[in-house]
Amino acid sequence: MSFSKLIRKIHLWLGVTCGLIVSFSGLTGSLYVWQPEITRMLNSEMLVIKDENALGNKEILQTTISLIEVHKDSISKIVLPYREQQTISIEFKGGRKNYYHPSSGSLLGEKSNSIVFFETLLRLHRSLGIPDVGKYIVGVSALVFCFMLLSSGVYIWWTIYAKKLRKGFIFKWKSKKRKFNFDMHKVAGIYFFVPLFIIALSGAYFTNNSYYKSILRIFDEKPQVETPIESISHTSGITDFLSTIQDEYDIWAIHFPTVDSKEYRIRFIEDSSIQSGLRKTKEVRITNKGQVRVLSDYKSESFSNRMAAQFYPIHIGEIAGILGRILVFISGLIPLMLFITGLKIYKAKRFKKFRS
Repeated sequence: MSFSKLIRKIHLWLGVTCGLIVSFSGLTGSLYVWQPEITRMLNSEMLVIKDENALGNKEILQTTISLIEVHKDSISKIVLPYREQQTISIEFKGGRKNYYHPSSGSLLGEKSNSIVFFETLLRLHRSLGIPDVGKYIVGVSALVFCFMLLSSGVYIWWTIYAKKLRKGFIFKWKSKKRKFNFDMHKVAGIYFFVPLFIIALSGAYFTNNSYYKSILRIFDEKPQVETPIESISHTSGITDFLSTIQDEYDIWAIHFPTVDSKEYRIRFIEDSSIQSGLRKTKEVRITNKGQVRVLSDYKSESFSNRMAAQFYPIHIGEIAGILGRILVFISGLIPLMLFITGLKIYKAKRFKKFRS
């Protein structure tokens, strides 16, 4: 078997197997791109408040402290105003989630069906809904899609159109059915090769982040050595920490102690709204002895860790603003189109071979 035929075989069977998984991930991811806007529109009574800009961080933190004092040990996680949510949400240990006004602390409502829908959609996108192993299936499929399926498709395209490049980018709407499917497959693949490659590569990071970080360390000026995190201060508890905090970042979420971990984790972000540009975050831990330790801080991180922090905004397109999100939305639909047109091309070839 020649090398060209081997590549075509690889492209075919990877398209049938890996292509199906990536098509599902792409479709669910494409739908999830507009989750903030849709969720906010359908749940405005719980997520939107009047005069949002009139509220200061101190007032929001004081309300958060009051809510913690009321609910105490029943809390699993608190999310302060972040992205589409202008209110404060509390996830309780039993799984219930309520929303509260950031000024008065009054109850606004419980998690709705539309919020549950998008949470389920995200879980399906990340793991196909398969516990434990699903995320690895998705992560490996994304890498195979990057380096084998897309690359083999470009190789096939090049062998056909190397001497007539212009034809490789042309799509004719009035072609016959077989030619129509082939043109749609080739044009969608070649035009979206770069965005699909970037989206799949950045998506695989969430399953294989330790490997990614190891590779990214080659860009650091000096080798990174793991050292104990220095305790920077002490506090008598989470409410004391919140009442005295002065930081350039906004608090995004507070994770409360669990059975396995007896510590608080507080996540910060430079801008809690949906913004284009680099994602700058910070994470702090409060131990059961009241030691406050900085786990990560964008401003003092190594270059490799700063790069790693950008995989999320790259993957969902937010790093390029609304245009980036539109591109990700369209690109997420392309794998399904490639899968369907590829099957039709294969079916037509099999039918022709059978008739001959």
